[in-house]
Amino acid sequence: MQTNFKDYTPDQLQLPLSYGDIIPKDHLVRVVNTIVDELDLSTLYDRYPGGGCPAYHPQMMLKVMIFAYSQKIYSSRQIAKALRENINFIWLSGGNTPDFRTINRFRGDMKDIIEDVFYEVVHLLLEKGYIRLENYFLDGTKIEANANKYTFVWNKAVKGYDRKLDEKVRAHLSQIDRIVAEENAIYLDDDLEELGNEPLTSAQLQGVVNSIDARLKETPKDRSLKKAARKFKKDFLPRKVKYEKANATFHGRGSYSKTDPDATFMRMKEDHMLNGQLKPGYNIQIGTENDFIIGITVHPNPTDTRTMIPHLEHVKEKLGKLPKNIVADAGYGSEENYEYLDDEKVNAYVKYNKFHWEKLKKNRENIFLVDNLKYAEETDSYICPVGRHMPHLYRKRYVTEAGYETFRDYYRCVDCSDCPLTEQCKSSEGPRTIQVSHRLNAWKRMANELLCSEKGVELRKRRVCEVEQTFGRIKGCWGFRRFLLRGKPKVTTEWMLLSIAHNITKMAATLNG
Repeated sequence: MQTNFKDYTPDQLQLPLSYGDIIPKDHLVRVVNTIVDELDLSTLYDRYPGGGCPAYHPQMMLKVMIFAYSQKIYSSRQIAKALRENINFIWLSGGNTPDFRTINRFRGDMKDIIEDVFYEVVHLLLEKGYIRLENYFLDGTKIEANANKYTFVWNKAVKGYDRKLDEKVRAHLSQIDRIVAEENAIYLDDDLEELGNEPLTSAQLQGVVNSIDARLKETPKDRSLKKAARKFKKDFLPRKVKYEKANATFHGRGSYSKTDPDATFMRMKEDHMLNGQLKPGYNIQIGTENDFIIGITVHPNPTDTRTMIPHLEHVKEKLGKLPKNIVADAGYGSEENYEYLDDEKVNAYVKYNKFHWEKLKKNRENIFLVDNLKYAEETDSYICPVGRHMPHLYRKRYVTEAGYETFRDYYRCVDCSDCPLTEQCKSSEGPRTIQVSHRLNAWKRMANELLCSEKGVELRKRRVCEVEQTFGRIKGCWGFRRFLLRGKPKVTTEWMLLSIAHNITKMAATLNG
């Protein structure tokens, strides 16, 4: 029996001749093309001064970048390859084939206008009714930076080295004092006694070097001064400049990476058991509504507490107002954040650190916990489990790292000597002393009332499905766990492109039912 095969002639010209006829009508690439066409990209066009060799069309380049990120293609070389081989990319680019250098340069140069493009998409979502700026689900995640994880610089270590350097400098200056009769010839305006233990600066060390050089002109054969001059020029002064530069780079952080100074060392969650290690990274804060990302900020600090206010201020600036309800987990439940949300007249569905802990039966029934002690407002005192008063002792002022001023009130029991519950009530010697923040407790009661309401329970359930699902898609499904670019501006560009791709993909899924 004769074997039959379907016709196979690779070189034969076939219809249709347009790639657009091959691509399905509901394909994501068509949605990307349509959405970008609707955006106001004037800020993008303004970057091109005109003249010279014609540039690739910025609208085409933006479409390609967004579609590439939605297809889990992040490398500029891989994007350039797709533009030559993938019919979706070929159709979207109109047959243009920019090389990887052009693609990488375009992505890097977008750092000044990418936020405008992202919020243009958000405003489009608002116009089309996908979002209403009613519920804002806030959360953060840590993404590893494109930096060597062994090139870390620690703030505490630098301060220690700097302090030891100052001690060595003072010791050498004392030695020079014994050699040179004129004390101020070396120290210029300040001698050691006047400087005391204040940290020295590179300007002061440079002044010492200038003074030694001036002295050497008078006594050019003085070997001791020559040795001191070499020590200051080759060792002390360069090290002081290095430490000052490092201290200026920290910006209140505990560490940074030499290969990406904007990145901070953070503990990354490597698996479901939360096993991990310190790696350079960024704290990405996003806010979602109906699974769409509507707010983004990138932070170098690893904790979420200090990110809420700058994040929401940024969102308010870009959107003109804050959403009605802010929903967040216990990482954001601080006194400063509660006060800010109250000042902004928004509903704070924000947990505090003991929200779930205090709901446990064993904690609700524990009569020795500070939260369960009865407070007598008329006498400003607490009452212990056996009925003894704990009068107000004193108030202490605290200032947080962010500069927020708060107060703690201390109360102490009059006498615990013959109390039958002493062993259960306290573990230290002397009368029991407790610390209370009345203002924070008031915010917690208000937050608890909102969180335990019918709407609060609903929003708490939705938060897990909203923002956590978004992170899961980008990090899990799309496999984006490490930035390709370095520096906060370029890192922000990458995350903005991811977020735009995510939003348009969600729009495409909604349109296709």
